[in-house]
Amino acid sequence: MAMLVLIQRDDCGLCDEAWELLHAAGVRDFEARYIDGDAALEARYGRRVPVLADGARELDWPFDAERMRRFLA
Repeated sequence: MAMLVLIQRDDCGLCDEAWELLHAAGVRDFEARYIDGDAALEARYGRRVPVLADGARELDWPFDAERMRRFLA
């Protein structure tokens, strides 16, 4: 399985919710990638964060535990 990445920004309440969903689902093996200060990531993700990515696919917010489960399956 490709590395799971939570694309987020600093001081983002929605990003905190996504983090909590991952932890509640028992997902601990993921990278947190912050877009703050990275012009390329800001241009690509901007207001889309948080986004879950696995290298081939992306799951944009809003997502709940069920959508996240299907994405991870």
